[in-house]
Amino acid sequence: RRLQRITGIVGATDAIREVLERVVQIAPVASTVLVTGESGTGKELVARGIHGLSPRRHKPFIAVNVAAISETLLESELFGHEKGAFTGAIDARRGLFELADTGTIFLDEVGGMPVATQTKLLRVLEQREFHRVGGEKPLRVDVRIIAATNQDLRQMVAMGEFRRDLYFRLNVLHIELPPLRERRDDITLLVEEFVRDASERHDRPFLWISPDAMQILRNYAWPGNVRELENLVESMVVLAPAGTI
Repeated sequence: RRLQRITGIVGATDAIREVLERVVQIAPVASTVLVTGESGTGKELVARGIHGLSPRRHKPFIAVNVAAISETLLESELFGHEKGAFTGAIDARRGLFELADTGTIFLDEVGGMPVATQTKLLRVLEQREFHRVGGEKPLRVDVRIIAATNQDLRQMVAMGEFRRDLYFRLNVLHIELPPLRERRDDITLLVEEFVRDASERHDRPFLWISPDAMQILRNYAWPGNVRELENLVESMVVLAPAGTI
């Protein structure tokens, strides 16, 4: 329960206990971690849990969704740029790796990273240094990298879409998160947690969900996983009258 409070990972099934045990084993060391699982399973929670239990917990934790940044901007976002490096670069700017120095950087959806940026990331992993865009001086950083993906990186390696050497550098330690449909016994606990959280945030009283309605939630396949359940519970708390659903 203490670990669940620290990490925010809720559940009592064997699959979630195993994830928590892996987090505890992995947190104290500095090795790179690859977290895999379907979208919405809580990969960032695991990354924050690893950071929160690590010796770096009082240092920066920076999360970046690699797939959400355009290819032309990604390298500058991650590694920074020098003044005049490209049109619009009116000042030098530190990148996220510099900002995360001595802490942890979480690279979400790393499978969407362009091959050119993969090469630069590999250098950071191997040499602990990089160049800003347009820069000549190498910059050294002490950053723990946690990467996450909902894609099959092995298949992407076989298709030439992801560097093989980078895959093995990222996959030093591995945590696989199960989809919600494989841990249905956790649904009631998750609903309780989400109801409590949403009721406090929105200052809305919420009575409860009937056994029949809860069974519907337990039987549903949850293609959006825990994120889909959390969003549904929030809508219940905000929109439901003060009665039992």
